[in-house]
Amino acid sequence: MATYKIGYFVGSLSSRSINRVLSKALISVAPEELEFTEIPIKDLPLYSSDYDADFPPAGRALKDAIAASDGILFVSPEYNRSIPGALKNAIDWGSRPWGTNSFARKPTGIIGTSPGSIGTAVMQSSMRSVLSFLDAPQLNAPEAYVKFDPASYNEDGSVRDEGTASLLRHYMEEYSAFVQRVLAANAPGHIGDEHPDGAKLTR
Repeated sequence: MATYKIGYFVGSLSSRSINRVLSKALISVAPEELEFTEIPIKDLPLYSSDYDADFPPAGRALKDAIAASDGILFVSPEYNRSIPGALKNAIDWGSRPWGTNSFARKPTGIIGTSPGSIGTAVMQSSMRSVLSFLDAPQLNAPEAYVKFDPASYNEDGSVRDEGTASLLRHYMEEYSAFVQRVLAANAPGHIGDEHPDGAKLTR
């Protein structure tokens, strides 16, 4: 059986992040053909085009990790009805310099959990717009907006509640199938504008 390398982002920097709990739960129920590596974001400086000529080590490591991944999974909270700043900053690093967009043609999944009943739905909508611009194919269905219940998870991230486990297992099975479909359809080609205009270079 082929193995697919999945790089995953946790969109919260909190040491007590419930989305980190969710990421562990997703890994625990994922199909065996998926192999996971977290792509860290906490050491990235704020992106500026001043770095484009010479990326710092954290920026180079992030782009290398994305390049080494067959697919990308975003597990993130929703801050102020949108993408957390740290995660958006990481996406900006991964997409630059212009013409070296590391996310292009990488099959992606977006999922998140929240104490509230909307379960990161608005963040996911914002992410879809960003990933569309970055030419990153997205798993559109099933959508998963998870209301967090701490009683559903064990300390190691495994899932105690069978209803939750079933939901997350179905999501990861569909994500695995999506990754395989996208990779089978992909062909070498253009992943960015080779001739950016001056405004794009400095924005």
